[in-house]
Amino acid sequence: MRVLLSNLAIVTVLATPALALAAQTATGTVKDYNKASMSLTLSDGTVYQLPKGFHDPGLKAGEKVSISFDMSGKNHEAKTVKILR
Repeated sequence: MRVLLSNLAIVTVLATPALALAAQTATGTVKDYNKASMSLTLSDGTVYQLPKGFHDPGLKAGEKVSISFDMSGKNHEAKTVKILR
């Protein structure tokens, strides 16, 4: 029994960092898209930094979007942005 519990503890510890690195998702309405600074602001005030080589799918104020992102310190770094129709 003790071996089973210690193996379970090891697996749990090893799996935890992988869960922390998983991308988060958010949905909202675009307030501002700034091509020059490569940022996207949602109506709730959250600013997402867009990746280099980001292809604009036609973002404009008022569009409803889904964003997959990672946190880097206090910065929201977008991985993908999809317009919801």
